[in-house]
Amino acid sequence: MPIFGIFDNNNFYASCEKLFAPRLKDRPVVVLSNNDGCVVARSAEAKALGIPMGAPWFKLQDLARQHEIVAFSSNYELYADLSDRVVQVLRLFTPNLEVYSIDESFLSLDGFSHLDLADYGRQIRERVLQWVGLPGCVGIGPTKTMAKLANHCAKNGFAGNDGVCNLLALSAVDLDDLFGRIKVGEVWGVGRKIDARLQEMGISSVRDLRDADPAMIRSRFSVVLERTVRELNGVSCLSLKEVAPDKQQIMCSRSFGEPVYELDDLLDAVATYMSRAAEKLRQQQGVAAALMVFLQTNPFKPAEPQYHPSMTLPLPDPTSDTRVLVQWGLRVVKRLYRRGYAYKKAGVMLSGIQPEGMSRGSLFDSQSSTDAKAGNLMALMDGINQKWGRGAIRLATEQQHHPWQMRRDRMSPRYTTSWDELPGVLAK
Repeated sequence: MPIFGIFDNNNFYASCEKLFAPRLKDRPVVVLSNNDGCVVARSAEAKALGIPMGAPWFKLQDLARQHEIVAFSSNYELYADLSDRVVQVLRLFTPNLEVYSIDESFLSLDGFSHLDLADYGRQIRERVLQWVGLPGCVGIGPTKTMAKLANHCAKNGFAGNDGVCNLLALSAVDLDDLFGRIKVGEVWGVGRKIDARLQEMGISSVRDLRDADPAMIRSRFSVVLERTVRELNGVSCLSLKEVAPDKQQIMCSRSFGEPVYELDDLLDAVATYMSRAAEKLRQQQGVAAALMVFLQTNPFKPAEPQYHPSMTLPLPDPTSDTRVLVQWGLRVVKRLYRRGYAYKKAGVMLSGIQPEGMSRGSLFDSQSSTDAKAGNLMALMDGINQKWGRGAIRLATEQQHHPWQMRRDRMSPRYTTSWDELPGVLAK
């Protein structure tokens, strides 16, 4: 029987912010979305105040003053680096691991059944806390769905207060009682719409869903939910994905910090986004056969003139060359741009992605002789930017300073990835 574990960092973004600021230990902390708009992460103290996810920050000003809530802009570089450090620690506990998200990883614990798995989970938590400084919980079960459910129990004190829940250690009676106390909406993959439909059918708890007829669930919902039912019965239907599949589409878009009116600013933004998308494309060793560019005014200001154009362009030859992709992207922007609109957002998407070297050149292909040189140039550019920071070397079409860049006025230092922002220690 397979054994799955999952490690989930508690309040990940907020915990990252508290890690380098001991003064915030017991303070409510929230992390805001792009342009410091809405709450996207909350510390335990902020949750206790009843602050909901997605709450606009400007509406929380009175509450923030009353309870001394500290708000941070999203510091994605810091979060990604700390996430990588957590994964490095987790790999010491299992040879097989799936990074599910920035704050969650599945671990294969096959062959570990001779150990006290709950104690092993506690060792994982303690090691991550000691070496990285971030708290987390561990759930263990015979399927991925049950491991996720065990993690929910560990976080919410359904199985003690040590942050670990091992469903394999429970008797059938205890497991039945536990599943009866958990709402069906807590099951991995059961969203609000599915939850509402299940409630109408009298399926309100995890136990109810587990005991439902899989064939009936498949006919009324989908094969995905049928697999969930089988997984709740201990039948493993979802395997560990140790290597993330290549993306079929790569998108890069951002809302602007301020409305953009001029074509030059839009060209700069799209060149920057396309360069980032091309870098991601090369990371998976792919080439794109088409690109799409879109512009957008602010839909939340209906009194202003609205304009939401987009255009998809097939490329003459599949490529990952930043220069070629940016060149075509800028041509599209010039076609889409209309003066007089206040643009709030722009974005690009690469599609028709295939492995490099697999595409067939056209009869009139004039670039085959330069492919090797272009590949070497892109590899050199990626290597320099990886070593010295993104933007260390870039195309001339990308400005050094972006007036349209999203607002992040509350961003903490990038403590672990920037020499200029390393935390300082005063010694007396």
